[in-house]
Order: sequence, then structure tokens, then C-alpha cells
Amino acid sequence: MPYSQTLYSVVEPVKKTTISRLNKSKKWKYGYNKEHDIVVISKTGQIGEILDIQGLKIALPKLPKKIHEHKSNKWVRFDYPKELAKLKNIFDWRAYPEESKEQWFDYIDEEFKRRDEGFWFTNNSQPTYITGTHYMYLQWSKIDVGAPDFREANRLFFIFWEACKADTRCYGMCYLKNRRSGFSFMSSAETVNLATISSDSRYGILSKSGADAKKMFTDKVVPISINYPFFFKPIQDGMDRPKSELAYRVPASKFTRRKITANETQEELVGLDTTIDWKNTGDNSYDGEKLSLLVHDESGKWEKPDNILNNWRVTKTCLRLGSRIIGKCMMGSTSNALDKGGNNFKKLYYDSDVTKRNRNGQTRSGLYSLFIPMEWNYEGFIDEYGRPVFDTPRRECYGPDGELIDVGVIDHWDNEADGLRDDQDALNEFYRQFPRTEEHAFRDETKNSIFNLVKIYEQIDYNEGVGNSAAVTVGNFQWVNGVKDTKVVFTPDNNGRFKISWVPDLRLQNNVIFKNGVKYPGNEHIGAFGCDSYDISGTVDGRGSNGSLHGLTKFSMEDAPPNHFFLEYISRPPTAEIFFEDVLMSCVFYGMPLLAENNKPRLLYYFKRRGYRGFSMNRPDKLWNKLSTAEREIGGIPNSSEDIKQAHAAAIEMYINDHVGHKGDGLYGNIYFNETLHDWSKFDINKRTKFDASISSGLAIMACNRHLYTPSAPKKKKNLNINIAKYTNTGFTSQIIK
Repeated sequence: MPYSQTLYSVVEPVKKTTISRLNKSKKWKYGYNKEHDIVVISKTGQIGEILDIQGLKIALPKLPKKIHEHKSNKWVRFDYPKELAKLKNIFDWRAYPEESKEQWFDYIDEEFKRRDEGFWFTNNSQPTYITGTHYMYLQWSKIDVGAPDFREANRLFFIFWEACKADTRCYGMCYLKNRRSGFSFMSSAETVNLATISSDSRYGILSKSGADAKKMFTDKVVPISINYPFFFKPIQDGMDRPKSELAYRVPASKFTRRKITANETQEELVGLDTTIDWKNTGDNSYDGEKLSLLVHDESGKWEKPDNILNNWRVTKTCLRLGSRIIGKCMMGSTSNALDKGGNNFKKLYYDSDVTKRNRNGQTRSGLYSLFIPMEWNYEGFIDEYGRPVFDTPRRECYGPDGELIDVGVIDHWDNEADGLRDDQDALNEFYRQFPRTEEHAFRDETKNSIFNLVKIYEQIDYNEGVGNSAAVTVGNFQWVNGVKDTKVVFTPDNNGRFKISWVPDLRLQNNVIFKNGVKYPGNEHIGAFGCDSYDISGTVDGRGSNGSLHGLTKFSMEDAPPNHFFLEYISRPPTAEIFFEDVLMSCVFYGMPLLAENNKPRLLYYFKRRGYRGFSMNRPDKLWNKLSTAEREIGGIPNSSEDIKQAHAAAIEMYINDHVGHKGDGLYGNIYFNETLHDWSKFDINKRTKFDASISSGLAIMACNRHLYTPSAPKKKKNLNINIAKYTNTGFTSQIIK
């Protein structure tokens, strides 16, 4: 399976002449540039390369003429001057000899500049930029192993986060991560970094439980704050190692008669009045409070009754005043199984896609989603320059700790996965913890599935590898020149409702046969459609189930791939009539019949009124003379019968076992619709109405194999000859009397 060595790309959405012209006068402002649709994270007024990270275009600062270069040709943490290291707080600095202070002014000013603007250094002979937040993490943050290592994956993470902070349309990030990627420490470092330069602000922490939030606060946030140099450390109130709140404010002091009557003047101390705290996990945590930063750790692991979606709807309001966003959220997690909090996080993650915005320019959630594949950030496979070792090295390669790396991370990961093939729950947990794709990250447990999840997930992985975009085209069907009941054409459209992976030859398109004024499909021998319809255009809650349509081929002598799902439609247009017309045009274009559920009959009556009753298949499990009056009139199959439910599930199971996943010799199935595959993986025969794609795809399989369900005609009764022979008994032998 291919893997992504291009987590980002250098793009040119702005002409170089424009960049050069505005650079001269330092006109590039920090923040979102609407004219060029880029997010500028440079604070120098000049920009250089523009990176595209998961759809977000980010302009970096311009490369300076002089950058830091260590003799080792890589990132090395700067030594903290021993004299300054002795000073623990601002009071020690005030007591420091005045004549000795001046020598450190330039050093301290430079550290503040790096903290604000970021830092350039040479890494493996390449100029490399890190944000100010990343610099503070590498240079001044203490983690469990001491000083953090430089990693390219973390550099991209912090660049993306800086863009989230700079973009006024954004509430923050939703980071889908792999285990041990350092998110907890990086978000803790950012919390301390922002809190120690902000006044009158509040910073909050949530996790999958209150105990986890407290542990993050006491074991990560507080130690980072304690180990800051004195010139970054504000005056602090309370204990040095607090358990619930870290307060950067002036401690209260009692007035005494001696203080009031003292002649000496008291120097007024100034504090930030900024706090960092944590809350117990709950839907209403931080409700009604004003936050500058909310850290959401392990947000993909909130189990019932807690719900990350409900909490985000509440805490989102803590980060804004009216329409103005005044705070940010730093959310990151691996995903639990879907029924253990993973499904809510999955929805939140996909609602944060930066390529899908409303008219205010915001994503549905307000956050920006980021996924960094496992191979970019897997412990033990990062070289001394912080780069991932994808493939087995051809030359000696060493990690930051000097250990030899003699195998690539992909081979190592494949070996781990192969060892778990016989334990699908363990394999899925491994995929969720160390995902190479978003599909891996949101895998579900296998124990509740009635279908073969091994094959389903093999197919999903294969689809991700070959690239779904290459196999599937998105678009819409429409009548030629808008004239109904003529010919149908397919038009590609990225916002279309249809996904197709095969189109018949021109001679087979729009193959409609007329019989006695009724239209019939001319390609019935090639394949058929299955449909899960709906009758009501709108619902009270504005949601409702989707209409679903699937097209499937069967073996034929035509030039068509056999047993191939070639069309997927899962959508709910504004009106039911639009859906009906979409289904009708699909049937006409492919010239194939339709098997639909008749408990929602409006679609089938729509076909009949338009003269397409011949396209609506009758239920295959009954002979014509056994059909009800309504079934003879419009066709279709009911969904209430237990026999039909079992036959429907068995049809999907048969197809999965025969045509999905790895088939040997490097061959895989050719169903490229992952949404359908995921629907199969979650299918519950006792709650069928929730699985639109499973219903329609199963009906398509039944339609293409209807001979399996056709009852045999009753045998005609034969008239029995009950004549009794009579004999004569005269003579030596008896004879039959005729």
C-alpha cells in the first residue's frame, strides 16, 4: 500500500512578483489574507514559501540572509547561561547586581524575539523554519525524557497550529493522531507559553476523564512552568506545584499597622491575572466561561454519558464574543471504537475539513482538521535530523539517541500488522493506535459485525492505497437539453450526488425498449439497481435518513466488469421528487431495472406515472399470480418480512465473501465505495433503517441474483388410472378381457 511521504506541498497561489513587491514594503500582515486565500504566519511583514497542509495554504516568513548553523548540522538546544540559571524568579533578578545586568539584555531580547517570530536554523544542510511556539517547546519545555527532540512532523504540526491561531475564521484545530506522538506535551507547552504572555486570561484543560485532565495539569503543565527561565516566568500566586489552578498573579498580602505607618515606599508589583486550570469531564464543562485557550486532550475517547460533540457545542461559545473569535481550541486524540466515543470524534473531525466551508468561511465545526500518518511520527524510526525513516536505509542511519535504525517504519508496521491478522479486534486496535490513513484511525471493533470485517477492511485499505479519486468519478445525471424522457448524460461535478466507477459503451447507454407503450430496460442482462427510498421531503428535525441507490453488474457477454458495484448514491436532496428523478435518470442511462422497497411507494408510483413501470422489478421470491394487487401495479419488495430480511443480509454476506477484499495473487475486489463498505461493517439486522447504503446495495445484489429466490412452479397433478384388469379363467392360461 502506498504511503504519504508528502504530508505537505509547496504551492504558488500568489505570483512571485506580487510577493516580491509586497515584501519590499513589508505589507504582509499576520493573519488570513482574503485576496490570495492564504494564512500568513509571518510577523516580519515578509513571506517566503507557501505550504499546503491538508488543504490549508500557509505562508511562512521569508528566509533571512543569516540563519543559525550548529556544527552538528542539526537542531541542538542552546545552553542556558549558568549565571542566569541561578535566578529562579523576577525577585532574584532585581537583587542581581545592576552593573552585571546589561550584559544579558541582548540575550534576553533575542529569546523574546524567537518566541514571537520563530527561528531559522540549518538542518541537514537545509534552511528550516520553526514557529515561536515550537521554539519554546524545544528550547524551554521540560518533558518526561528531559528535552524534546526536533521532529519534522512536529514542525508541520506547529506551523498548522500557528495558522489556526492566525486565521480569524478558525476556532482551533482537531488533530487526529497516533499514539505517543507528543500531543499532550506540545499542547501543555503551548498552554504555558500563551498563559505567561497574556493578561486577564483563562486557560482550560479537558480530557477523557477529570483524573486524566488533572494528571496532564500536574505532570506536564506545572513542570513546564516551573522550569521556565526567570525572564519568561510571571509572578505566581499559591503553591509552587498546585493541584488545580496555576495562577499568574500577585499574591495577596495583609496590611499591618507597621506597613501602614512605615515611611519607606512600597514598590507596586504587577501580575498578569491569568490562570490555568482543569475541569472534570462533562457536556457542560466550562459552560458560560470565557477562555483564551481550551486544550481538549483524548477527545476521541469520551464514553457515554459524556459526549464530545455536546461539549464542543458548549465550549465553542466560550471562545467567542458574538461573531468575534477571541480564543482557540487545541484538540487532539486517537480514536476509540466507534461506539465508545470514536463515532462522535469522527463526526467532529470530518466536520472540520478546511475544504468544506459555509458562507462565513468557516468549517461546520469551526475547527481545522489535521491528520499526520503514523509513519511520520513513530517512535524509534526518526533519524537524527528529525525526519521519518520510511524505507529500510541503504546506508547507516541513526536516531537522536545514537541508536542504529536498520529497518524502515513501513516494513516494521507491516510486520506488526501481519502478526495480528488472526485477531481482528487486536488488529483494529493497532490500526487505531498507529494509523496510516484516516480509515485506520476510525476502524471499529469486529465482535458486533455480522459480516466478514477482515475482507471489508482489506478492501477499504486497498481503496485508500489505489486512490479512490482515480477509480471514482463524482457528478450528476441530467436529461439532454433538459428535456425529460429523452436521453440522459453524466456530467462530472465535485459537488455531485453520484459516485460512479464504470460507464457502459455508447451503444449501451440509454438502452430503453418500448412494449405496448411501456418502457423496459434494454440492459437487464448486464446488471440492476437496488434502492432504499423515502417518501417525505423534509422531517421535523431537518435530518431524516438518506435516499440510497446502488448499481451492480452481473456476468454477461458484454464489455462490462462482472460483479462490480459501479454506482453509489447516498444523499437527501431538498425534495423527494429530485431524488426520484435522480433514480429514474440512473436507470435510463444504464438501461437497467430497479428493485426497491415498496413500503415507501412514492418512488414506484413516480416510475409508473412516467411510463417506466417496466423498469420496476417485481419481488423475485414470488410468482406473478401470488403477488398482491399493489405489487402487480408498481412492483418492488417489502422490508417487513423476516424471510426477506434474512435473505437480504445473506445476499450481502455472499457478495462480501466472494468479491470483497484480498482474493489471492495480489488481486482485490473492485468495489471502490468506502462509504458503503463502512455501512456494511456497522450493519445491524435489527436496526436496518439506520443503514441506507446496506439496504440499497443488498437489494442490488438480490436483483442481480434473482434466480436464487425464484420459487419453482407447482407440479401439475397427473390423473391416476385406477382401471382394474379382468381375466378369463377358461383353458389352461388366464387372459385379460379387453
